[in-house]
Amino acid sequence: MKYNEDANLDSSQVRSAGRGGGGRRKGGIALGGGAGIIVVIIALFLGVSPDELMNSVQGQQGGQAQPGGAQDGQGSNPYDKCKKGKDIASDRDCRWVAYTNSIQNYWTESLDGYEKTEVVTFDNQTTTACGTASAAVGPFYCPPDKTVYLDTSFFDVLTGQLGAKGGDAAEAYVIAHEFGHHVQNLTGQMSKAQDRQTGPKSNQVRLELQADCYAGAWLNSVNADKDGPISEFSQDDLDRAVDAAIAVGDDRIQERSSGRVDRESWTHGSSKQRRDWLAVGFTSGDPNQCNTFASSARI
Repeated sequence: MKYNEDANLDSSQVRSAGRGGGGRRKGGIALGGGAGIIVVIIALFLGVSPDELMNSVQGQQGGQAQPGGAQDGQGSNPYDKCKKGKDIASDRDCRWVAYTNSIQNYWTESLDGYEKTEVVTFDNQTTTACGTASAAVGPFYCPPDKTVYLDTSFFDVLTGQLGAKGGDAAEAYVIAHEFGHHVQNLTGQMSKAQDRQTGPKSNQVRLELQADCYAGAWLNSVNADKDGPISEFSQDDLDRAVDAAIAVGDDRIQERSSGRVDRESWTHGSSKQRRDWLAVGFTSGDPNQCNTFASSARI
């Protein structure tokens, strides 16, 4: 992935919550008892029911949920230094601004009434309208405050624990997926998955696959946006985005964590499902093709 050095970056769309209190759960994976079962509490691309997971995290930390977004500890935004695309070369953190700007430019053009929101990066833990989130939660979207939260160390988990190739395109896919949940929240589609049922054809899985499809539609648009912050999205970038989608399939995570696959507990979809719907979005370039809730949808 290459960046447009002359592109203006809007740093107001990304801010830092600074470093929160409490212990950091290294790698985002907690080891459970009994037969060595590994309990994965990373909320990979959450967005559906963050309150449920947040309550679990709060119980472990003894924290109390407070509504509202996070604030930088020094009262300043460290991303204010990200003015141009060329700034990414000297400060890699500016890439979060580039991803976010590109994604939101796409949805502003593609969805009538789109409301821009922000990405909040955090270290250790942060307070959200969904509760207190630790690094164990991973990237997620919180519907009540319409905000994407990102513990950037998750990408070390993506490559180290989950076996993805990683790279900028993989990171961009993850964030684009979370913005897919923002779109679902704005359009009312998110309410379709409130039954909390699980399984390969459940509404929760359909919601996640739709967010993957939305991410693919955005990726398709990148090369056409000549004035955007991303100047080139290559075949290698696409391969890395697809690889990331495969790495976070429910079946892949279950196999790596416990050695068995329980289809009826799926909440995000299999590796194949996630790959296929990312492909639908990318191949068509049309978010209208992402209706995973249609009776004709191949789930």
